[in-house]
Amino acid sequence: MAPSTPRVVVKVDLKKKPWEQDQPLHNRWHPEIPSVAQVKTGELFRVEMIDCMGGTVKDNSSSADIKHADLSMSHCLSGPIRVVDEEGVAAKPGDLLAVEICNLGPLPGEEWGFTASFDRENGGGFLTDHFPCATKAIWYFEGIYAYSPQIPGVRFPGLTHPGIVGTAPSMELLSIWNERERHLEENGVKPFSLCEVVHQRPLANLPLAKGCLLGKIEKEAPEWERIAKEAARTLPGRENGGNCDVKNLSAGSKIYLPVFVEGANLSTGDMHFSQGDGEISFCGAIEMNGFLELKCEIIRNGMKEYLTPMGPTPLHVNPIFEIGPVEPRFSEWLVFEGISVDESGRQHYLDATVAYKRAVLNAIDYLFKFGYSKEQAYLLLSCCPCEGRLSGIVDSPNAVATLAIPIAIFDQDIRPKNRKVPSGPRIVRKPDVLKSTYDGKLPITKNPSCST
Repeated sequence: MAPSTPRVVVKVDLKKKPWEQDQPLHNRWHPEIPSVAQVKTGELFRVEMIDCMGGTVKDNSSSADIKHADLSMSHCLSGPIRVVDEEGVAAKPGDLLAVEICNLGPLPGEEWGFTASFDRENGGGFLTDHFPCATKAIWYFEGIYAYSPQIPGVRFPGLTHPGIVGTAPSMELLSIWNERERHLEENGVKPFSLCEVVHQRPLANLPLAKGCLLGKIEKEAPEWERIAKEAARTLPGRENGGNCDVKNLSAGSKIYLPVFVEGANLSTGDMHFSQGDGEISFCGAIEMNGFLELKCEIIRNGMKEYLTPMGPTPLHVNPIFEIGPVEPRFSEWLVFEGISVDESGRQHYLDATVAYKRAVLNAIDYLFKFGYSKEQAYLLLSCCPCEGRLSGIVDSPNAVATLAIPIAIFDQDIRPKNRKVPSGPRIVRKPDVLKSTYDGKLPITKNPSCST
């Protein structure tokens, strides 16, 4: 007998705000957020999700929705989902939860998405000191392919994946997160030379009651304020998985997640049609409303058997990812290198972040020669299926990072040739991305030797 249609355990209504959904969404991690559904191991089930900005970004000709985005409201997750075995026994702390992605995609009738960079005073991005303005590009889907009116001459297959898949932390693990991230935020930039080169702020996103959604725990509940002040933001990936943004977690992939609370309390969201390694512009994937069809398995005592703590407690572990068989096939790549030297020419010691920033800047400046604005190139490298690599980490003083761009996504040959780079109005890629003004007063980093 053919298997039944996957049971929809979380359904969203895109006509409603995140806090108006029949099954409440949440945008924080906390062990006391109640589950909204229960599934059994081996059961194929479906989860629907709204985009990372909660439906506030529109398919229009303005970037104002990005410039004025309320980031305290981002990442409205579907779940938590309680997982039990076939006998009805819940997953327990110390187990591993194996989550298989069987199918995924955009919600029907929602075959579009967006890529953006936030204003430097409101989130910024990896290169916010170079690109302080809020920008936005709209993408439309044709089956597996995406194209954007704001970035002409580019079309590529997406590797669709969830940006966030995670389990609920225990209270002990939550306290560890909050303590270490608060120490970073309060200690400031002085001990960290990297903070002088990478300008995205804040240094850490601490618990914040503003914009907090706690699922079934309503704001009028007596425990709401306490939990809102404890609950971790969903922006960084952590020991529970969370916002890892692994672009290859597409159909056929498995995620092996540590279990910290009874039932595991699985949550997911932040669906991406496509993403480049690093998601450099911050809101840098092709963000969309989407669905996942999942199956779960409980590996009893799997944390002890398979995960080695890298820290002072048994909770300092990380998930394992098994990449599926689905991915775009490209045979030709143009690869850009970066080393641990910043834009001022200052040498850093084996700093892979500085090296990757240099590789991305090299790629952006190169694409600028072929008619793209630097903002177009920035957003494109955030969302196209480009490959970031850490190529060297032992040869002092330079780490070596690379960024590989598939040549086939362009409608022109972008390889260097023994003739002048094409120029003139015919090669300029118009229209440009949607862009807001930058009204802040922070200095903009300039590479004294780059193209203008």
